[in-house]
Amino acid sequence: MRQTTEAFRSRYRANIHPLYNPWLHGAFVLLFGLLAIAAFWSTVQQVQPLEWLAVPLTLLLFNLGVYGVHRHLGHHKRAFARMFYARHAGDHHSFFAPGYMTYDSARDWRVILFPAWLIVLHTLVITLPLWWLLKQFDANVAGLVAGCLVLGYLAYEVFHACEHLPPHNRLTRLPWIRQMRRLHELHHRREMMQERNFNIVFPLMDYLFGTLYWEPEQATPYLTRTPMTRMQHEIEIAGNPIEVLAYASTVSRWPEWHPSSLKINGQKGSLHAGSRFEEDIRAGGRDGHLSWLVDEYLPGRRWSARADGDHGLSLVVTYECEAEGSSTRFVRTLEYQFSGLAMRIANRLLLKRRIERESAASMLALREMAQKHLAQSGVGA
Repeated sequence: MRQTTEAFRSRYRANIHPLYNPWLHGAFVLLFGLLAIAAFWSTVQQVQPLEWLAVPLTLLLFNLGVYGVHRHLGHHKRAFARMFYARHAGDHHSFFAPGYMTYDSARDWRVILFPAWLIVLHTLVITLPLWWLLKQFDANVAGLVAGCLVLGYLAYEVFHACEHLPPHNRLTRLPWIRQMRRLHELHHRREMMQERNFNIVFPLMDYLFGTLYWEPEQATPYLTRTPMTRMQHEIEIAGNPIEVLAYASTVSRWPEWHPSSLKINGQKGSLHAGSRFEEDIRAGGRDGHLSWLVDEYLPGRRWSARADGDHGLSLVVTYECEAEGSSTRFVRTLEYQFSGLAMRIANRLLLKRRIERESAASMLALREMAQKHLAQSGVGA
């Protein structure tokens, strides 16, 4: 069975050392970084106009360095960077996945922030020798460059933490944080993490190297367009809720029981939040195509996904389960709408009644096929 994000999170949290203090972790990184910046910049005096160019050039090179490390070491296994790859592509991208992009408590900072010792290594092993070398030529440039290298490190840590804040946090409403948060969310899609959106603070290198990808959020269109057509059907299925919902959310099996579903292009097995798949349909007597995104999967309780299709169609389907003795009360809710006036009229006059009949028929077929599947698997009631 595919390892779910929730299961990975539980296991990761259980392995965090009991003495780990996230507040001490964050405070140390911030305080050490600020003191290092102050120390380097204290060596700067009477800066000449040309020397100020060291600031934007250093931040530009740091942006390039972060991009390169993230893209080529964080998502491609290299022998000399095994620890970084395992921590980033393994731990971080397993802990934060589409639908699970926010942390739940401060202890989750353990998988967001770099280890506390890394800023010490960055300052003493990389920045300090470079400061000493540049100081032989220009003390002001040396101080500005060194301070900006530590500043870039802190900016990465702060922005990255903000990009995993809950959506209702005030910081996520700030325009730049909101935009970078969206880019980072797209980067966390499995199909994109090796290809797109590697910058964390400023997406300049993504733009220059052609790896910048933007896609507007689609969480609200279903609530803003009107009117919505809503239909709900329920049926009793012999079996426990976990197994019944697992079968219904295995979208590769939809053509077995739903008369509107013709072909599925997606993963096998029950699909979890963030999963995407494609479907060819014939609903209300019309052929069409749907692009799906799973929003929620609570085993044994609820599964929800939304889709966009032809003719301005958008829809949300939700499955809910509740145990009733040795059986499950299965409720399917379908909400859909068309953006065009002609299709809204056609829906009111013709399509709605046909889709209603198809939905009711699908429930009877679901019960038959689910019970047969559970019986064959040896998990039926």
